[in-house]
Amino acid sequence: MTLAQLQILKIVVELKSFTLAASQLGISQSAVSHAIKSLEKGLNVVLFHREQNQITLTAIGETMLPHIRTMLSLHDLLYQEAQASNGLKKGVVCIGSFGPTASSKILPNLLAEYRAQFPHIEIQVDEGDDASVAQWLLDQRIDIGFVTLPDERFETWPILQDQWVVILPHQHPLAQQANVALKDLTKYPLNLTGAGSGEKILQLFKDQKLSPNIKFRTLQLLSTLSLVERGEAVSIVAESAIPKGANIAIKPLLPKVERTVAIAVMNQTRLSLASSQFLEMVRKRFALK
Repeated sequence: MTLAQLQILKIVVELKSFTLAASQLGISQSAVSHAIKSLEKGLNVVLFHREQNQITLTAIGETMLPHIRTMLSLHDLLYQEAQASNGLKKGVVCIGSFGPTASSKILPNLLAEYRAQFPHIEIQVDEGDDASVAQWLLDQRIDIGFVTLPDERFETWPILQDQWVVILPHQHPLAQQANVALKDLTKYPLNLTGAGSGEKILQLFKDQKLSPNIKFRTLQLLSTLSLVERGEAVSIVAESAIPKGANIAIKPLLPKVERTVAIAVMNQTRLSLASSQFLEMVRKRFALK
């Protein structure tokens, strides 16, 4: 078993393809297959089910994958600490982000500040919904992620608090109210985001024993805003996600429902030096303990 074999396995799992892994690594597909077969032989296990053009991890492969990711992370940590003796000149920071709040309003300034301090550090940003970012942290695919609280699985530092709001066309009957109750929304077509917050919004209705009139499901905020602007639906979104100048009416929910966005890691002590510096920068920027 070699680190090269483990790194190849990790990329195959992420891309779900020997061919794509070979392309990313700049080696032949046969070399990827040989590395995986050699790893399986050395461990005396079968790591992948190979069916036609699809590959999936076996049960033992799923069990071993978190340990393999931990080994690779520790290797990167050792390497970067060794490099740090000459200053932080090399390294990679993998960040998971979700939605306009994190990706458009929080992260850009942080990235600019970090690049100014450490111009030689590579930064990789993956964007998904709330649930995906949390899973990437658990799988150790990313070093640092933005999550919504509460989430006791991670070490977290709150950086932003906002509230859920109702967005409506300006001419909508509810647009004249100071705030909007969930029960009032059940009378109108609702757009439900297909991102991670969709489940949380459904839970709000469930907690009040209400049935929303869901007519649309969208993944992108721009699609949601477009539906609302055209008068086809109303929706519920996080206030901080709404862009300035949006041609819609914005009303707080009644009762008020707050949301806390935090930066999160699995284990602060196992972060690489590059990732630790990014986390430290964020904590200083937001005066976090």
